[in-house]
Amino acid sequence: MSKPLKDHICEENLFSSIFRKYSKDLHDFLYYKFGSQLNPQDKMQEAFVKLWENCAKIPQDKAKSFLFTTANNLMLNEFAHQKVVLKHRKILTKNSTNINPEFLLQEKQYRAKLEKAIAGLTEAQRVAFLMNRVEGKRFKEIAALLDISTKAVEKRIYGALKKLRKDIEEL
Repeated sequence: MSKPLKDHICEENLFSSIFRKYSKDLHDFLYYKFGSQLNPQDKMQEAFVKLWENCAKIPQDKAKSFLFTTANNLMLNEFAHQKVVLKHRKILTKNSTNINPEFLLQEKQYRAKLEKAIAGLTEAQRVAFLMNRVEGKRFKEIAALLDISTKAVEKRIYGALKKLRKDIEEL
């Protein structure tokens, strides 16, 4: 009696056999199409992760197509991202060559003042302020992490801002 074919590839042995069967071909495809600059090995592995995450939806006979399409799209997305990074790097380089030394000195002095002022905050104010302004966390998130009320977070951050404004006139 023959075993019926599975509709999906969530079984570990089946997935492993698909990995062994297609991983080298997929890597080579990505390498030859895009080169080594965009990490074809990483994108190949990422494609297999996506295959595993969607294993219940993908029939065995569509696995190869899914892998190659996903990996190709990952590489295209990475390529587009690198173009944006390069564009911004060019803009920054162009702008940085036009900056005068006096401005750079003022910026350095301002940064030193700001760091000194932040160091002068109470620990509670500094933690709440940095979590909000640097890490981008909302008041509710900070309150949950610090196990305090949202009002306490607000008070700490507004107190920190008031002290920073006092310590640094330029703010």
